Formats: sequence, structure tokens, C-alpha cells
Amino acid sequence: MSSHPTDFREGTLHRVRRRLGWAIRDRWPDRRVVRDVQGVRLTLPWSHRLPDYTRGDSPYGQNLVRLAELLADGEQIVVVDVGANVGDSALQIAHAADAVVVCVEGDPYYLDFLRANTAGDPRFPIEHALLVPDEDSTSVTMRPIRVGGTTRFVTGESEAGTPSITAAELRRRQACTERLRLIKSDTDGYDVMLIPAMARVWQDLRPVLFFEYDPAITRIAGHDPLTVWTELAELGYRHVAVWGNGGHVLGRAAVEEMAGATRLLEGPRERYAPTYWDVAVVHAEDTAAIAAIEALVPERLAGIPA
Repeated sequence: MSSHPTDFREGTLHRVRRRLGWAIRDRWPDRRVVRDVQGVRLTLPWSHRLPDYTRGDSPYGQNLVRLAELLADGEQIVVVDVGANVGDSALQIAHAADAVVVCVEGDPYYLDFLRANTAGDPRFPIEHALLVPDEDSTSVTMRPIRVGGTTRFVTGESEAGTPSITAAELRRRQACTERLRLIKSDTDGYDVMLIPAMARVWQDLRPVLFFEYDPAITRIAGHDPLTVWTELAELGYRHVAVWGNGGHVLGRAAVEEMAGATRLLEGPRERYAPTYWDVAVVHAEDTAAIAAIEALVPERLAGIPA
């Protein structure tokens, strides 16, 4: 549907005002503020973009929350949140469902906010570590690059000596993950490497996998974004639900179709089209999760043959 010119002007004005506000707030990034965000109260750095993305009736982030709620189905759900940041996803999931959320956060800056927001609540065990796919990766030092409320790690000497942890060690240390139902990963370029590693470690439980699929930033991190689909297919994962980067429903596809479908993110796009997707990937034998993503995302992804 095309936008009316007036709507476009109003949208442009809103974007200009928002970016001006970001520029001002970025000058005092360490100022702490308290904000009510989609039903939970959070302590945030003033520069954090989350309150802007979630204004009004924005669906931003609610795909994950609603998915967790459906998977719980009135029972307690165990979630691993990799790249927990300030704890916004963890708190919102626990607000919507009876949940234990293991929060994995490698950036010591956001770790302070995560601890403040979870306040020692046993529903939110915290692992201060960078998740890595295997033991060989634990010796690689990484440093954080922070922009607007998110952290991207690059190779280099860490400012605080952040420890690393493999998925296998995480499972050993967090006994609650013997009941793991949902994995969420948002690590700015490393998700395609971490998601298959976690799926293998918890292969006996077949958890639902929710992650950010961003081909551009994945390649900047030095990884091939397309390999994730082959690896997940080999592990028995079959069904994929897709949302735009603002949380708007786009459609469902089979894992085998995703390598072709994701080219939509890399070719010429309409102005303000999504640059990355949120995806939920479900095992072929997980009938309850298949029903959940079909309820959340009823249509097939546009452009894929029936």
C-alpha cells in the first residue's frame, strides 16, 4: 500500500526529530533514566533507543514475548537470552508468562543495567560472558563497540577482560536449561554462528530458536549468513516465521526456502524496507511450536511459491 504524501511528510518529520533527540542524548550516554516500556519498568542509559522504538502501539519486540507466552501455555517456560542487554526481553517475557530466563551478557556496561533491572530475582540467572560456539573460540579476545543501546563485539583487546563461555558449559552451569524451551539470540553479526551451536548442545530438547538475521552485519563480523539454514535443516529444524525489524509480521517459510528468501534483504529494496529480520525456527517434530508460529504468522512469506 502506497503512503499518502502527507503521511510521508509526517513520517519524515518524525524521523528527523527522533534523530535530533538521539544526537542530544548521545552526548550524555551515562545518564541513568527510568522508563516504562511495554508493561515493565526499566533503568536505562539516556542514550538507549528502546523507548523510541516501542512508543505507542509499536509491535517492536512483542513477537518474542508473544511466542514465549504461547510456548509456555500456562506452564513455566525456561528461556536462554543471549545478548540480554538491559534485560528488557527477559522482564517482558516474565511479565507475560511464568518464566525463568537465563541472561547472557558480555558487555560490562549493559551488565550493570541488567543487574539493576533484575535486582537479584532468581527468575533471571545472569551469566556475565560472551557466548562462543566452541572451545577454540574462548581464546579470542573481543572488544565492545556501543551504539544507541546495542553492542557489537569485534576482535581486539577487551577493556574489561570479558570471559567467554561455550553453549555446552552454559548448559552445565545452568541446571534449569535441562528444561529449555526457547533460545533468543541478538548478538549483532554472530547469531548465525551461535544459534546452530546452541541447537546442537540442546538437540535432545529441540528448543525453538529466535534470532536476528542480518546479512550485512553478519558479513562484517566475518561470517556467511546463509550457512545457518543448512545447519539447522541438518538438525531437523523445518519451519520459519519471519518478522520485519520493527516487529511487523512478514510470513512463514520452510528452512530450505530461506536461503533464497533472504536475498530480499540484500538486493534493491523500497525506502525504509527492513534491513534485517527477526526469525523463529521450529523443529519438524515440535507440533506445539508449529501451532504457535502459525497462530502468530498465519500467511506464507511473500515471493515464495506455494
